[in-house]
Amino acid sequence: MSHHIVFVDRDSLPVPVPSCIFPHRFTAYPSTSREQLLAHCADADIVISNKVAFDAATLAALPRLKLLAIAATGYNHIDVAACRERGIAVCNIRHYGDDTVAEHAFMLMMALMRNLPAYQRDVAAGVWQQAAQFCHFGAPIRDLQGATLGIVGSGGIGQAMAARARAFGMHVQFAERKGAATVRDGYVAFDALLASSDVISLHCPLNDDTRNLIAQPELMAMKPGAVLVNTARGGLVDEEALVAALKFGQLGGAGFDVLSVEPPRDGNPLLKARLPHLIVTPHVGWASGEAMARLAAQLVGNIEAWQRGERQNRLD
Repeated sequence: MSHHIVFVDRDSLPVPVPSCIFPHRFTAYPSTSREQLLAHCADADIVISNKVAFDAATLAALPRLKLLAIAATGYNHIDVAACRERGIAVCNIRHYGDDTVAEHAFMLMMALMRNLPAYQRDVAAGVWQQAAQFCHFGAPIRDLQGATLGIVGSGGIGQAMAARARAFGMHVQFAERKGAATVRDGYVAFDALLASSDVISLHCPLNDDTRNLIAQPELMAMKPGAVLVNTARGGLVDEEALVAALKFGQLGGAGFDVLSVEPPRDGNPLLKARLPHLIVTPHVGWASGEAMARLAAQLVGNIEAWQRGERQNRLD
């Protein structure tokens, strides 16, 4: 039996994707709008989606669909419960980017702790040339050695971040769930982590429990001068409140690879701020060539496992 595989946003994965070994027809669309979605997927048995959303109404209109293969780890854009009800298998990608995302988060942390963007700006503005000494003393510089890193999310990326931080002599602590009645062994109460960490790095999923996990009260509860890094999901942080905290001087810096709406066609508070202690990168923490190749291989492996009747990386 031949299956029709449709990749609805092929341009979101700019590396070769291996061909499935079972009989199939493959159709790839560079991108798919909401208005095009049903037409593009009408006769698909298997749909590959990176960020194209599938809600209950869309799934109901695709009676032929048997497998929804997510070309990413995050699945907040997929109604998994509706898939389960309709008998549609759902799988995602796991651990392909643990090291590469951790490297990106670590890069943001290091640049902000040493205020690299501020010094780049000063040099470009000619401030060093006017210095009375051999060096220009500008924004404060802090060492990682001896500093405390608080990590929210203890999965593969969080653990990879912790390993790198420990190698640089940092004290690492993991946050207990916000509002939890008890604190598990090896974790620190969420509020205590906010107050005691020099850097907080977010590595948790976005869901109803974590949306706006860090808002104005949490930002004000953080250790003065602390750095906030988010390479997880934009909706975890109230962006307006973050800009205010940076301008007020409560935070020492923020490094974000994710925004609440991507791409930010209608703008975003973090893009408008233009602050020297704020770094925004365009959701590329996962996008090394090596990591994308691992993702593509695992994507095809998930589909082939489903075809064999195996439950590999299943969410349903």
